[in-house]
Amino acid sequence: MTTLNKFSIPGTAGNLEGVTHLPGESPRAIAVVAHPLPTMGGTMENKVVTTLAKAFAGLGFVALRFNFRGVGDSSGAYDEGNGEVEDALAIAHYAVQEFGNLPLILSGFSFGGYVQARAAQQLHARHLVLIAPAVGRFAMPPVPRDTLLVHGERDEVVPLADMLAWARPQHLPVVVLPEAEHFFHGRLPQLGEIVRRHFIGHAP
Repeated sequence: MTTLNKFSIPGTAGNLEGVTHLPGESPRAIAVVAHPLPTMGGTMENKVVTTLAKAFAGLGFVALRFNFRGVGDSSGAYDEGNGEVEDALAIAHYAVQEFGNLPLILSGFSFGGYVQARAAQQLHARHLVLIAPAVGRFAMPPVPRDTLLVHGERDEVVPLADMLAWARPQHLPVVVLPEAEHFFHGRLPQLGEIVRRHFIGHAP
């Protein structure tokens, strides 16, 4: 049985609010999930974000989703990704202090995927899980070969062609959901299952 707990921690722009999904047993890993673009209404309540958090908790990981600066009750203002990377780092450091030095998984949807790809360059993350990351819209850094990348065939925000153009020179595999759009309407259970199966095959 998953337990949800709200938290608030200090960040570089003021307090950051979030929600922890605690699994029924002692957590085997920590998963930090980042939400899509704040200026387009992205929050930690986004359905893709909550789907990811639930999938991670179901795997026995403690999952943390949070609001970037300027969203909900998090202090500050949108900072085009730079301050948001600081937010993601603050949440990850808090999670390690709170739950111990467990394997760290960074996950993000759309803009959140871009932020987590940058945060991963400063953290010793065991895995990256990026859902429709905002390639083409932001300067996505390269990511490890074992990153789980999931994209919708009919993504109207981040075209699949842009995703493949970014992934191709890195030789990165991409899981493509036929017919799926950017927000994975009607496909969220399938998205959660893809994440679950990935970690059944890859120990945290």
